[in-house]
Amino acid sequence: MDLSTTTPTGRHLAPKAIADPALKEIDGPTANGDPMATPEEGERVIWTGRPDTAVLARTAFHTRKVAIYFAGLIIIAMLLGDMRAAIACALLAVAAHAILSILAWRSARSTLYILTETRLMMRIGMAIETRINIPLKHIRAANLKLRRSGHGDIALKLGGDRMLGYLLLWPHARPFKLGRPEPMLRAVPDVQELAKLLAERCEAAAPMTSTASQPAARSEQAALPARRPAPAAAEFEGAPA
Repeated sequence: MDLSTTTPTGRHLAPKAIADPALKEIDGPTANGDPMATPEEGERVIWTGRPDTAVLARTAFHTRKVAIYFAGLIIIAMLLGDMRAAIACALLAVAAHAILSILAWRSARSTLYILTETRLMMRIGMAIETRINIPLKHIRAANLKLRRSGHGDIALKLGGDRMLGYLLLWPHARPFKLGRPEPMLRAVPDVQELAKLLAERCEAAAPMTSTASQPAARSEQAALPARRPAPAAAEFEGAPA
């Protein structure tokens, strides 16, 4: 499994330390007993989390880019002496920022990521809850994008023949990967610790074909031993609630 990052991963975090006991069934989205997105009896939950609202708004809903765009329009209108246009742009900027911020808050609130010893579950969907079950043995690579304050994104490249739709996943999908969508854990706090834990669990979920590590292609990337190709992903599921 390949794990790309801009800095070395941090210290190992014990499962009981990385799991968030505050994220319970009653906190945020629930699966109503559906085993596809609910840990089974005896299945050990290693980590639970959801996106940070502010980071999600900035990175997935692009509130900062929208603000810069409208700021440019306001400056141009003021330089041209058109104060009415400047005021109109300012009002539109406030409205657009408010709408995107509400969408980001709703998206973060309606999302729950659950990592167990054998699978990753995603409960997502602002309007209709979608439950996605990803066995760890089907994860071929995890690409980490580190952001400020320890937050970041982890995009998952999946093996097998069955794929999830991009619109089903959005905004929890890697941008521009339309042909073969990659689920993404968005705006996760302490993402380096989660990336290390996820890599360890994926390596343990499937046997190795090689014990020798490959050299890194770049200083930003580290290659881990290759695994056998995944079989057809019969267990890889995703469906609206």
